[in-house]
Amino acid sequence: MEVVLLEDVKALGKKGEVVKVSDGYARNFILPKKLGVEATAKNLNELKLQKANAEKIAAKQYADAKALAEKLAASSVTLAIKAGENGKAFGSVSGKEISKAAAEQLNLELDKKRIVLPEPIKVLGTHEVAVKLHKDVTAKLTVKVVAE
Repeated sequence: MEVVLLEDVKALGKKGEVVKVSDGYARNFILPKKLGVEATAKNLNELKLQKANAEKIAAKQYADAKALAEKLAASSVTLAIKAGENGKAFGSVSGKEISKAAAEQLNLELDKKRIVLPEPIKVLGTHEVAVKLHKDVTAKLTVKVVAE
């Protein structure tokens, strides 16, 4: 029997795949647990429509991320922290502060988890910070750290 998987099934296949399984396995495991449906013409057509819709949504998200990346590349955020006489900062700037400053200064909601900092910024000056917007899109945001 051929079955369209509705969820990932370990050692069988991923969601949306059409797999051939024994009648008993389908009747006793896959169908009752709603892990899949029988591969009829109607179900295959629904699967095709769902895949087309998912691709359309993914393309829109990718385009939105690209547009936001261009906007971030052209803008910068300024943060003021306490610093000593020789430019050494007291404390550091983390992704949380950068996210908050972007919301205030640029009116952009950036999730602090998407801001990629190998280590917190502890030096005054201008820094390039990577922002992961999409699995294929990473933007650069200029962060200026100045003395308070």
